[in-house]
Amino acid sequence: MKLIRFIHKGREAYGYLKEDRVEFLQGGIATGFKPTGDGAALGEVKLLSPVMPSKAVCVGQNYLDHIKEMGNEIPTEPVIFLKPPTSVIGPGDVIVRPAISDRVDYEGELAVVIGKQARHLTQENALGCVLGYTCANDVTARDIQQRDGQWTRGKGFDTFLPLGPCIETEIDPSALAIRTTLNGKIVQDSCTDQLLFKIPMLLSFITAAMTLNPGDVVLTGTSSGVGPMVAGDVVAVEIEGIGRLENRVEDM
Repeated sequence: MKLIRFIHKGREAYGYLKEDRVEFLQGGIATGFKPTGDGAALGEVKLLSPVMPSKAVCVGQNYLDHIKEMGNEIPTEPVIFLKPPTSVIGPGDVIVRPAISDRVDYEGELAVVIGKQARHLTQENALGCVLGYTCANDVTARDIQQRDGQWTRGKGFDTFLPLGPCIETEIDPSALAIRTTLNGKIVQDSCTDQLLFKIPMLLSFITAAMTLNPGDVVLTGTSSGVGPMVAGDVVAVEIEGIGRLENRVEDM
């Protein structure tokens, strides 16, 4: 099922995609969903980010080719950081380059959407807390990240976490083609089977330190090919079986 969050006639709601139609749902991620019997054509709704997480837990340096690209050593355990909820935008929304940064990069990633509260997961039971998967762009002010020596500010600007277009709830995430395009040109092209630390291990590692709530997202890392975006660019992250997340870039 492809779950979406949208606005229709001024009302925010969840639904699921059935070809070119949206079937409306009542409820939420924490409580579950029930069909309402109503719906609308996909073109009649405005897509939003499929979740508004309390936090986005992100994993850095999780594709070997990207680790080499950045000149870093291979980590012995996951490197994690947080992005604030205020960084989240949806499909078609604008990524805003802050005036204080000279280089803002795209980073296409698979995001895990948490479906129920999770704490102290094991690798064996970790996937039981997962609702599904979506596309993400871990937008990064690279110059600020490098200057600060840690990643919070460089990755935490408003609009720096596009998510969408949907949450696919019925997919095996272990070997999905993932591609990023910039103005139609392929700039990242990989597969989730290249993850250094796999999703069950990531969820176990993260929940040993912090509780994941329904609607939280875990970004699993990016592959090689990261690069800068400038005003007027259009960046898209496409993941096999999930969909395409596209955003335009503007200057502040």
